[in-house]
Amino acid sequence: MAKGILGRKLGMTQIFNDDGHLVPVTVVDVAGNVVLQQKTVETDGYVATQLGFEDKRETLSNKPELGHVAKANSAPKRFVREIRFKNTLNELANLDVGAPVSGAIFEIGEVVDVTGTSKGKGFQGAVKRHNFKKGFGSHGSRYHRGVGSMGAVKSNIKGKKLPGQMGNVRRTVQNLQIVGVDQERELLLIRGSIPGPRRGLVIVKSAVKKTE
Repeated sequence: MAKGILGRKLGMTQIFNDDGHLVPVTVVDVAGNVVLQQKTVETDGYVATQLGFEDKRETLSNKPELGHVAKANSAPKRFVREIRFKNTLNELANLDVGAPVSGAIFEIGEVVDVTGTSKGKGFQGAVKRHNFKKGFGSHGSRYHRGVGSMGAVKSNIKGKKLPGQMGNVRRTVQNLQIVGVDQERELLLIRGSIPGPRRGLVIVKSAVKKTE
């Protein structure tokens, strides 16, 4: 059954599995998730569960936000996201508005997709951004990291690989395995790396392209 939760990426560490092999893992803090709204086909045209994550001060919220969270008898939330699945059979849809969501909904061995915003790297050249080949490093070439000839580009710029903003985009890594669930501290241990910086918001959902 499909499921999902919001969390913060705390960083990476390593553990040893039952076979004694070292496994790199990412630690995700999922404490404080609350169901704020259940969307249905009859009222909204689709099925989704709206989750709120991480409390914030009321002074940072406007009246519509306060009225929305009041229906769930909850404090204002810093992050509000919808967990939506094509398959209407999802575990979150059975929860009441205001119900807490913990990391215990996931089990060790489950396969998930993790969505986050990648690290922003600012304005970068084509060598770093697109792996362009560098020019000669010596013999007076005077050409090392330039873009080089781009051919006829008049009215054909869209999609052209040029220098520009790198990173800070939404990315999803699929088919990662849950290798640990700390119910007491509300932590998930996910095998491998996930997008984003430390303390970045991530969405952990059941894998949509699960491979056996």
